[in-house]
Amino acid sequence: MKRILQVIATPFTGLAIFSTGFVYDVLFVGIPYQDPTPELQARYDFHSAVAGWFYTAGGILFLAGLLLIPVILRKTKNSPV
Repeated sequence: MKRILQVIATPFTGLAIFSTGFVYDVLFVGIPYQDPTPELQARYDFHSAVAGWFYTAGGILFLAGLLLIPVILRKTKNSPV
């Protein structure tokens, strides 16, 4: 059981962060106004950038976890536990 948790922990965390970014994007960013005031445009740009950081961090962590699965499996296969 511990081996399975070690294998799926990193990709699952990446997906969780990516999903958090999606929820943040839906709740705070939304669809911009057609002709926004400068204040609304600045607010939209800020929240869009924050959601983008969530997407980037979650995607990188997910991909790194997928690439590390063979390494983790090989390492745990050779361990005496």
